[in-house]
Amino acid sequence: MLIAHVNVAKDYRGGERQTELLMRELAALGIRQRLIARRGRMLARRIKENGFEVREVSGHLPGVVMATRGADLVHVHEGRSVYAAYLRHRMSRTPYVATRRVTNPIGDHYFAHRAYCAAARVVAIAPQVADVVRDFNPRVRLSVILSSSSGLESNPEQARAIRRGAGDGFIVGHIGALDNDQKAQDTIIAAARMLESSHPDIHFLLVGGGKDEAMLRELASGLSNLSFAGFVTNVGDFLAALDILVLPSRREGMGSILFDAMDHSLPIVATPVGGVPRIVFEDQNGYLIDVDEPVQLAERIVRLRSDPALRERLGATGRRMACGHTPPAMADAYLKVYESILE
Repeated sequence: MLIAHVNVAKDYRGGERQTELLMRELAALGIRQRLIARRGRMLARRIKENGFEVREVSGHLPGVVMATRGADLVHVHEGRSVYAAYLRHRMSRTPYVATRRVTNPIGDHYFAHRAYCAAARVVAIAPQVADVVRDFNPRVRLSVILSSSSGLESNPEQARAIRRGAGDGFIVGHIGALDNDQKAQDTIIAAARMLESSHPDIHFLLVGGGKDEAMLRELASGLSNLSFAGFVTNVGDFLAALDILVLPSRREGMGSILFDAMDHSLPIVATPVGGVPRIVFEDQNGYLIDVDEPVQLAERIVRLRSDPALRERLGATGRRMACGHTPPAMADAYLKVYESILE
C-alpha cells in the first residue's frame, strides 16, 4: 500500500503539523508513503529530513495530479487539492480521502460537488466541520477523526530563559499564525491594554508569524506587557514557559494547539467556535468567552492569575483529557479508513 499525501499549503500551520504527525505514525506502522508539497516550503523540508519521499510541486493542479501517479490511495490535507485528487481518480480510478479542517463553507459549484461526492471518504476534524460538509451535500461519505496533540517535548532551561525574557511574572500565551481575521489577536492586545496598569505582573506573549504581524505590532505599540516571539520551532519550550494559553479566535476548525496546551497542563481561555467546545469545557479544563470580548478575556485571566489551586485543577483535568488525543490514536483511526477503502 502506497499512500500519497497532498498538502500544498504555503505556510506551516496546524494542518501541516497534523499531516507530519500522521505520516510519522503511519511510518512506524510500516506504511509506505509519499508527500506532494509546495516546492521550498517548510512542510516539504521537514518531511524530507525524516526520510520520506517528497515530490515538490508549484501547487498548480496539473503538477499535483501528475505527482500522485502510482499511489494506491491519495489523502488530501487541504481544500484546494481535492480537485487534483478527483482528476487522478478520473484518470486511474485511484480512491482518495479528503480531510476537511475548517468551518468555512465549501464553494457551491458543480466541480466541488463532483469532487467531494467522488471521494471515498471525507474526514472532518470536528463535528462542527462535519456539519458544514453535510450542509454542502448530504451524499458525501463522511467520518469524524479529531486532531491530536503533537507530543511536544520541552527543555527546562529554555523554558526558564523564555520566562526570564517575559519578566518572570504570570505569562499568558497565544500560539498560532498571526492571522487576525481568524485568530483575533487584536482581542488579546485590547485585554493587555486593560491590564497593563492594574496588573503589571501579567505579561502577554504572542508566538507565531504571519501576514498580520506588522499590523499587530503597530496595534500593540507602546505596550510594556506584551511581546512578540515570532515564528519558532521549539513550541514545546514556549508551552512549558506559559501559565495559561488563550485562543480567542473568530473561526477555528479544531484548534489543535489546544491539545498541546492540555498536554502541558495549561488552563485555557478560548471562544466557542468550530470544534473548540469539543475540547474546552467550562470550569473543567478552562473557560469559554464570547468572540470579540476583551473584557471577558481580561476577567478570566485575572481570575486564573489570582487562584493557583484553580489553575492546577484545570490543568490536571486537561492533561487527563489530552491522553485520548495522541498521534498513534489518530493514525490508527486513519489507517482503519484506508483499509476499509482498499479492501
